[in-house]
Amino acid sequence: QVQLVESGGGLVQAGGSLRLSCVASGRTFSSYVMGWFRQAPGKEREFVATINWSGSSTLYADSVKGRFTISRDNAKNTVLLQMNSLKPEDTAVYYCAARPLPYGAWPPRAYDYWGQGTQVTVSS
Repeated sequence: QVQLVESGGGLVQAGGSLRLSCVASGRTFSSYVMGWFRQAPGKEREFVATINWSGSSTLYADSVKGRFTISRDNAKNTVLLQMNSLKPEDTAVYYCAARPLPYGAWPPRAYDYWGQGTQVTVSS
């Protein structure tokens, strides 16, 4: 069982930055693939980024590539999402998720554990 708690959301102007953090419980954090997803009002939950167990490989949605960076610290059971050059269309609730191996660009339904979400609002 893995419990995930996100933090770091908030209100920011377009062009600004935020860093989201997700802290996981459990002693097997390093064995999980971690992902970030987001869901805007009236829209389906969508993939943002994922990272493999060691942090050596990452994947991003085209919409955030070059602006967002996912990273993890297995010693601290933490995964981060650094978001730069934010746009109003990035406004959403952001969720951290975990799934067992193998690593890949899995859809939301493939993830076993989810955090409660953190709101990110980007004003124009």
